[in-house]
Amino acid sequence: MTARKRLLGDLMGRFSKVTLSGPEPNAAVLAELKALRDRVPGLIGALVASSDGLLIEHDLPAHIEPAGMAALSASQLALSHRLATTAVGGGFHEVVVRGTGGHVVVYGVDWTSLTVLAEPDVNVGRLHLESRPAARAIADHLTVTPAGKHSKDRTSNTD
Repeated sequence: MTARKRLLGDLMGRFSKVTLSGPEPNAAVLAELKALRDRVPGLIGALVASSDGLLIEHDLPAHIEPAGMAALSASQLALSHRLATTAVGGGFHEVVVRGTGGHVVVYGVDWTSLTVLAEPDVNVGRLHLESRPAARAIADHLTVTPAGKHSKDRTSNTD
């Protein structure tokens, strides 16, 4: 075997044996999720996912699989965005799913989504009042400018 083929084999072996691990923990995002859970009575859990369904962070009960829930949230987000655009034009903000076992609310902000799970008797107005700013704050934590700083660290006069 030539040195070139051996090198190619070594490279292919490295590329095919990549182990996938969970996302890096994001302390600021997790703190926002836990604070949201503390502020809203009846909140069961919450997660943040990218628009393509990758889990970013979660504060969910043990019986809910976070990666699967992130994928479902992204699907709901995409479908709801398409429905809103087709039916009434304009952008998408949130979707509320009310079931017999509780509520699932998906808030879309930039390239992320915040999904919150709540009990059936939750005050939905309070849920929105607390979750909308939390979704924006989480998106700010995750947005990095070209200079490598988080968007909330920028100083600009665009208010």
